Amino acid sequence: MDNMASLKDTLTASGGAESAGFLNDIIAQLWPNINVAGGKIIKDVVEPMLDQMLPGPLANLRFVKLDFGPTPIRFSNVDVHKTELEGIKLDMDLDWDGKCDFELDASMVPKIGIEHVKMKGRLSILLCPLTNVIPLIGAAQVAFINPPELSLDFTDAANIADFSLIDKTVRKVILNIISSMAVLPNRFLVKLDSSNDYFKTFQPHHGVLRLTVDNATEITGEKKSGAKRLLQKLVKDIPDCYCDVNVGAEGEWRTSTIKNKHDPQWNETHDFLVTDYEQRITIDVNDEDLGGDDDIGIATTTVKQLLLNGGSQTLTLSHKGQPLETKVTIHGKFFNFVGESNSISASSQNEGEICGLATVLIASVNGLNGQRDELKPSVKVTWGDKEFVTPVKSYSPGTDIFNPSFDTAFRFPITAEQLSNPHSFKLSLQNGTSEQGSVDIPFDSVTGADGMNREEEFDVGSGATIRARFSIRGLQLAE
Repeated sequence: MDNMASLKDTLTASGGAESAGFLNDIIAQLWPNINVAGGKIIKDVVEPMLDQMLPGPLANLRFVKLDFGPTPIRFSNVDVHKTELEGIKLDMDLDWDGKCDFELDASMVPKIGIEHVKMKGRLSILLCPLTNVIPLIGAAQVAFINPPELSLDFTDAANIADFSLIDKTVRKVILNIISSMAVLPNRFLVKLDSSNDYFKTFQPHHGVLRLTVDNATEITGEKKSGAKRLLQKLVKDIPDCYCDVNVGAEGEWRTSTIKNKHDPQWNETHDFLVTDYEQRITIDVNDEDLGGDDDIGIATTTVKQLLLNGGSQTLTLSHKGQPLETKVTIHGKFFNFVGESNSISASSQNEGEICGLATVLIASVNGLNGQRDELKPSVKVTWGDKEFVTPVKSYSPGTDIFNPSFDTAFRFPITAEQLSNPHSFKLSLQNGTSEQGSVDIPFDSVTGADGMNREEEFDVGSGATIRARFSIRGLQLAE
């Protein structure tokens, strides 16, 4: 996409909304099987994450019963179209109002039951690459475009004194787990062809949204408690406002705090990576307070809506579902990622802005040696002070632990400071916590490669190799 017209064409492209009656019929027939398979995924994948993410005595909660109940998930409003990389993209609304029977138990807390789950969200399913061999599709990748809405009804101990704490804690952890597994840019990968090449499956980010929070008007603050209201009268409190800003499930950004203003002017900018144009932009305006910050209100739009509106919107805030007089104005510019070496530059960069993106794909490790039950391989990727590690693999019947697949992507936003003296990338082969070998990949060996892509089997010693791809992309304004 070289100009704003082509960006507009992309934003408005749609196959047209369709019903999902046939799909819902299939899901209904498969629901008993989904019940069993879903329970296994929760035990194998989600339960270990609970141990790491739940606090204190809740950390050793374990599922002792998993029954999704008789009501299947339903889909609607399906939109089908092709992707730029010759795949098929299906977007659809997911709605589950499940009368389920989940039980969690732990040694230090009473049993916790969940009897009702409500979940809503917009799901994106990528089918790619397309092939000429049955099943014609290499893999399916499933993700929510934005974090889904989730509500839980508890039974047993959770219905008494600690309900609000347990509800907030468990729901937050579940949403964090969903986000880490299947909210963009994270996708849950299902190989349909065992020989599928991850490098052809991976879908890169669309580009960067350079978002500016300009100003807000008519901020009066939320209704305060008695003590705060009295203090407000005594000191004539005027809001000290800041904004927490989110785009999809990308990391949250906070503006500075503007003191003593009903109409604060921030004019501050931050860059967000964009994976889907339907990703939600959320502006949460707060009043900084020594006794605890007060929530003024929230405004939302999407990347698509902002760009189709010419890159500027004035949004109305709402508080607890009620619209306010308060408005916030935002501006946005969109930059495409491009692979030309002259597209990445450190010039004219301001705080909060990036000048490029490095993406590292780890497909597999080949040629491991040792006792299969003692092998716990993973790959660590390091660039400067940032490092990421793939999931650890272990032997199970039917797996090739000597040549494990990882199919994992890592991204490193590039700033002007990093570009002025770029570090080499480092791939490290781990067995448990022990490093077994490593290799350095100079930054300029990637920028100097064709299309700024370097893909090969990297030798890390002892006969082992890591199949990886390094890609660097610069920015080009879409206008």
